[in-house]
Formats: sequence, C-alpha cells, structure tokens
Amino acid sequence: MTGDLLKMIEDGMPSFSKGQRSIASYILEHYEKAAYLTAARLGALVGVSESTVVRFAIELGFAGYPEFQDSLQKLIRSRLTSFQRMEVTNSLIGDGDVLDKVLLSDVDKIRHTMEEIDHDSFEEAIDLIVKAKNIYIIGVRSSSSLAGFLNYNFRMIFDNVRFVQTTSGSEMFEQIMNIGIGDVMIAISFPRYSTRIINAVEYARSRDADVVALTDSKLSPIAAYANQLLIAQSDMASFVDSLVAPLSIINAMIVAVARKKQDEVSKRLRVLEEVWDRYDVYDKKGS
Repeated sequence: MTGDLLKMIEDGMPSFSKGQRSIASYILEHYEKAAYLTAARLGALVGVSESTVVRFAIELGFAGYPEFQDSLQKLIRSRLTSFQRMEVTNSLIGDGDVLDKVLLSDVDKIRHTMEEIDHDSFEEAIDLIVKAKNIYIIGVRSSSSLAGFLNYNFRMIFDNVRFVQTTSGSEMFEQIMNIGIGDVMIAISFPRYSTRIINAVEYARSRDADVVALTDSKLSPIAAYANQLLIAQSDMASFVDSLVAPLSIINAMIVAVARKKQDEVSKRLRVLEEVWDRYDVYDKKGS
C-alpha cells in the first residue's frame, strides 16, 4: 500500500467529500510535512475536524490515522532528497536540545525493533549463516558501514566470509558471480534504497543462494527476495540515517553465531591474541 499511497489519494479525489479533498490536496502538495503532523494539527491546517482526518485515513483502507501516518513516513523516506530530509528533521527538532532529542529518538527505535522483530526468523537466519558454504556480505552507501562492521567481526569467526565491494555495478557482479546453492548473502539496505543491492539479491536468488535481508520494512525492495527477513526501525536524523537499531541486530547476530561456534571461536581468538601481542597491535601502556 505504501508505494501507491499518493496515487491512491490522487485517484480517490472524485469520490472524497469536500473536507477529505482538502486533506488530500494538502498531503499531495506537502507530503513531507504531513507525514509528521498529528491528526488534530493536520485538520487545523486544512480547516476540518480531527475526526474528519481519522475518517479520511480509514476511507483509504487503514485501521486508523497512526497506521496511515506510518505508511506516509515510510514513503517519504525513500523519496526525499538529502536537502529535503534536512529541512524536515530541522523542523521536527526545532530549537530543543539536539543531543537529547536524537538520543531519545534512537532509544525509541531500538525499543520498537525489539518489540516487533521476528525471533524465529532471526534464529533461522543464524542457522543458515552457521551452515553456509560461503557468506557474502553486502551493503551500499550508508548501509556499507554496517556491512563493514559485520564483515570485520565475522572474519574473526569464519574463513568463508566475502565482503562485496560495491564501488561499481560491474565489479560487484564479478565478486558474486559464483554464488550458488549452499551460500548465504547477508544484504543490508535502508532508505534511500540502492538499485545495486536490489540487483545483487535478485541475482543471488536466481542462483539458488539463500538471502538474509536486514532492512526496515516488509515493503523494502529487497524483502521479496529474502529467505529470512530481519526488520529494524530506522529513520532520518537530518540528511543522514539513524541506524542504531540495525546495528543492534548485527551485534545480536555476531553474539548468536559466536555462541553456536563457541569452541572454534575460542581457539581462533586465542591464536589472534597471540598474534596481536607478538606484533604490538594494541597499546598496553594504559592497562
């Protein structure tokens, strides 16, 4: 429903009441602002009652205004330019304490993620990863930092990890061209979604590899290709994305995999500690 929301509103114009047409017109012209307005505030702006706004959302097929607002927010996150994102978040934060507001917003996203994530999908994803012949990790643009963090830690656990570099589409396909049955691709993608990662997961599934997708919604373009879908809340923090919840899921993945392979991981870490000591990798002056 999210992807067609604005078209749905536009197509419904002839059947809307006068008040509903006022709401619809405002949303179509200012959807980036409307997504963060309460029903009462939106009604006041267009000259209708709060109950009219709620009925408008229900008329569109939503359970209520909060569900409609959530869909509109998901829609704009994939549509807004970086400049528009900064304008929206500046308006939301206002003149308050930036540090407190951003930290509280991040706490809220982790809480929502914890409440909504599918624990069975998480456990099944861990089993796929542990049993995989090869593990391909891919993340593009802002998600590349998450993929890099996962790659760094998984390399201390596995010998079969492949971190897919995505500087160009052709190079990406050269790195994943041999993916196939028994392999797992861990794909990480959050708005604005990159076409490169969509192409990569589509290719992986066409080769009968398993895909574990870490993304923000069932409506994410990579969700349809996932064997296991892990959903984490994310949102705009100015022109950048807030990715604390996805990072928490990645931390949980690393811990869960390490527990499954505890004996092997312990041996590997002992060897690594000896190497680090021998070559003074870490400063010990402060210890």
